[in-house]
Amino acid sequence: MQKTWFITGTSSGFGRLLCEQLLARGDRVVATLRRENALDDLKAHYGDQLWIDQLDVTNDDAIKQVVDRAFRAMGKVDVVVNNAGYALFGAAEELTNAQIRHQIDTNLIGSINVIRAAIPHLRQQGGGRILQVSSMGGQIGLHALSLYHTTKWGIEGFLESLIPELAPFDIDITMVQPAGANTNFAHGSMVHATPLPVYDDTPVGNWRKARAAGDYHPVLDPAKVAAAMITSLDQSPAPRRLTLGSQAYQLVHSALKDRIALLEAQRDLAFAADYDTGN
Repeated sequence: MQKTWFITGTSSGFGRLLCEQLLARGDRVVATLRRENALDDLKAHYGDQLWIDQLDVTNDDAIKQVVDRAFRAMGKVDVVVNNAGYALFGAAEELTNAQIRHQIDTNLIGSINVIRAAIPHLRQQGGGRILQVSSMGGQIGLHALSLYHTTKWGIEGFLESLIPELAPFDIDITMVQPAGANTNFAHGSMVHATPLPVYDDTPVGNWRKARAAGDYHPVLDPAKVAAAMITSLDQSPAPRRLTLGSQAYQLVHSALKDRIALLEAQRDLAFAADYDTGN
């Protein structure tokens, strides 16, 4: 059965791959992007099956206008995919205030506002699915990506709370947690802070040198990520998280094990902080 998708950030990477695969299987796609002509080739091939609109997710008013317009034009949207985003690379003290605000405005507040704009429509039509492109970075922390992780941990916290809120309306949510991939995100969609020499011989500096030398070889297949996102719609109930890639599995698994071990080691301390019995 043909479905209708609303996808942000479709000019490249996972967003572009989703459009290609969905259109090829006959679905309708509302694709939003900042670069006006990035999907001209797909539009020429698929015509009215693809509806394109410009959107900068840091523009709160534009988000509501574009989402409203999409639901009005399509009649019904089955799946909303929050994909727009980028990574801010640098040690915390290297980042400027403007860079920090833009990272949060794009990855976190932009994602929240797309979902908030879509909720009334999904609720009124009797349900739907939200796919949030998060990251393995929503469960772990890597040096030089502190603000990127801030946004991914933040959006996952938002969605953990939202899932039970929307369940009575048959609106399901899946957080997609891919590993690093060979997409434009890993290259053109990464913003770098101005380096401070004091970090040259630290893990931040070493990683910066490795990336500059081209020593970054992710094993995740981006096309398989897009396919897994599409296939996840067949699962009911929706998977809360979709962790994709061996690197993502290994790093998230290790982080969760360590977190559980630390929590269990503090069990007695945690219980001792309650009121004494009888108080």
